[in-house]
Amino acid sequence: MPVCLVTAANRGIGLELARAALSTGWTVYGSVRSENLARDTAKLLEAEFPEGDFRPLVFDVTDHDAVRAAAAPLPGPLDLLINNAGIIGPKRQTPLDMDFDGFAETLSVNTLAPLAVSQAFLAPLKQSANGRILTVSSQMSWMGYRKPDTIAYRASKAAINKVMQGLATELEPQNIPVALVDPGWVRTDMGGPQADNSPVDVAAGILKIGERLTLADTGKFFKWSGEERPF
Repeated sequence: MPVCLVTAANRGIGLELARAALSTGWTVYGSVRSENLARDTAKLLEAEFPEGDFRPLVFDVTDHDAVRAAAAPLPGPLDLLINNAGIIGPKRQTPLDMDFDGFAETLSVNTLAPLAVSQAFLAPLKQSANGRILTVSSQMSWMGYRKPDTIAYRASKAAINKVMQGLATELEPQNIPVALVDPGWVRTDMGGPQADNSPVDVAAGILKIGERLTLADTGKFFKWSGEERPF
């Protein structure tokens, strides 16, 4: 059975990704930030999928030592890493009114962490005959938008696009495709109740992209529904 790791698997898109993967027979590692969340998430998913195999990993994606410690004992192989963890950023984040500490935190979670997690779990990805990395980005990263609101979030997602493009180039000779996915506006705690898309539908679409990802797709940016989108 294939094996995936989903970061921030306790809520929102991450929880729905875990559900979608378990429902189709994946072994799912899911990162959460505390032992309590690990226990509660495992209990929830085990009740919903009694025949499933969910394995919580406890680490904060911004704690790179903790990420490496969690990755070290992973038996491998790991077939798919989905970098899902992310934050919207501080309340004040326009070019003329910026919470710089909040901006730095947003970059730490949305840009630096996916790279750190990808590096840490590279060994079990290499053990797979079909290791793949998929990172959740945003339509708000598109350079065609000139909007000044939520600029820390926009910048962090534009930056992770570039980082993952570079990682795709580095890992291509090792036959590990790396791609990005735009989930659209999703009805989660971040997106709010008025958002366009159901997290269940979006998670199913993201997992489908992850399942079919090949080297022909490496370095690309996809919408959750499958079509390629511009950077």
